[in-house]
Amino acid sequence: MIELLRGHKVYLQTHNFPDPDAISSAFGLKRYLEYYGITSTICYVGSIDRFNTRKMMDTFGIEIYSYDDIPDMQAEDYIVHVDCQKPNANTTDLLGNEVACVDHHPVFVKTEDYKFEDIRIVGACASIVASYFQTSGVPMDEDVATALAYGIKMDTADFVRGTTAFDMDMMAYLFDYISTEKLNSMYNSTIEFQDLKAYGAAIEHIEVFDYVGFTYIPFECPNSLVAIISDFILSLDVVDVAVVYSINSDGIKFSVRSERADVDAGKLIYQALDGIGSGGGHAAMAGGFVSHEALNKIGRDYDRKLKELFMKTIRKNRGV
Repeated sequence: MIELLRGHKVYLQTHNFPDPDAISSAFGLKRYLEYYGITSTICYVGSIDRFNTRKMMDTFGIEIYSYDDIPDMQAEDYIVHVDCQKPNANTTDLLGNEVACVDHHPVFVKTEDYKFEDIRIVGACASIVASYFQTSGVPMDEDVATALAYGIKMDTADFVRGTTAFDMDMMAYLFDYISTEKLNSMYNSTIEFQDLKAYGAAIEHIEVFDYVGFTYIPFECPNSLVAIISDFILSLDVVDVAVVYSINSDGIKFSVRSERADVDAGKLIYQALDGIGSGGGHAAMAGGFVSHEALNKIGRDYDRKLKELFMKTIRKNRGV
């Protein structure tokens, strides 16, 4: 990857509405490239809409720019996808040339030919970036190590979701370099007062069919908050699979969680939304999107029909 990027203007693009894993991975990769004399800019599409994510940027001095604030990107500039891939719904096609990918999500439809790709199905993309420092011996400062550790802990839900031995090894490697004070501070004040309205709406609309919990938030809601609420719904004792969506201005944003070996969250949302939207992710966690235009084709009773699509997909995959 180093020789590929050398001599080019480089952007590190995270998925839209980046979370701590995406931001920490891009931050770590930026510092890693700097050691080899390669300057890069971290960019994203959407917004940084969670308090803990903004706090993370302030704590570790992470500079990240909205694509709207980068007017000089050219078609010949190089883009490295970090914690994302094309053609996923949460990865906007930017003007530059996507030449490389560092990601930990399964590939459902491969259409992009990267000149370099490192795609490993592990718990966190930050683990992959941490391994670059470990195998190369590139020095790593406290802020990079702590940010990567936070990214790993957040995306694996403190090592209980999609965690692999590789994630544990990378966390052990980072431990000698981190600031435990900064890491612990990231766990304080992570819920904003305005989030309570979304939690209330999710509780009000929850329905459970067998072991599948469905709920929705009937107003604009940050993507990352939808994901957090899906974890909350999954914590119910009668729920093994959670399907949560919010009705946003551009369409419906889904978050799916599964703790069942026979229900792969990534495959479930990819198949359930096939033909009306897009989705994908890991066996334990996934996301998806349906535009308002597609929703109008489903009809006014879309909530019931969406539930039917997901339940039908689950039963089909189980051979029921």
